[in-house]
Amino acid sequence: MLMLTWKQGRKLLSSKLREDSLDLPSFLEAIFVSPPVRVEGTAVFLTAELGTVPNALLHNLKHNKVLHAQNLFVSVRHLEVPLEVEDLGHDCWQVVIHYGFKNDPNVPKALALMKPHGVVLDGMTTSYFLSRDTVIPTLGGGMALWREKIFAQMHRNASGAADFLNIPSNAVVELGSKVEI
Repeated sequence: MLMLTWKQGRKLLSSKLREDSLDLPSFLEAIFVSPPVRVEGTAVFLTAELGTVPNALLHNLKHNKVLHAQNLFVSVRHLEVPLEVEDLGHDCWQVVIHYGFKNDPNVPKALALMKPHGVVLDGMTTSYFLSRDTVIPTLGGGMALWREKIFAQMHRNASGAADFLNIPSNAVVELGSKVEI
């Protein structure tokens, strides 16, 4: 029952996040009409959905009102090809890192492969932005309320992506939001 709750809850959470998401290329075009202040360094925004604006970017712009000199929007997939890179313009790139089934993900090591694209990551000036969603159970959602409450607790107790992806803890910025399922 717990595994089915986890699976259904992850499906509902992904669906809700996808429903509320913005198209990344369109968003970048709009933002660079009147660009925010650019600060030194590189921002790495980890995102599950390709081509969508990560919530961490929206929160960073809202609260800090800045954009880094270089911005990478990174998704991690389990495939054979090591890296796919798409230049989005304005020193922004969509990056998909691929890992095989038995590989241990290491995002900083994989992003070192960006050097041929003109992106050199300096450990002292690179920040990794992650979204940390808090699940809010709601009546009339996709599951019974008691199952949504169990999923919310399981989601809160799940280990963070930064540890799994071997991102240095002193370079991680987590920006949170509440998501009703």
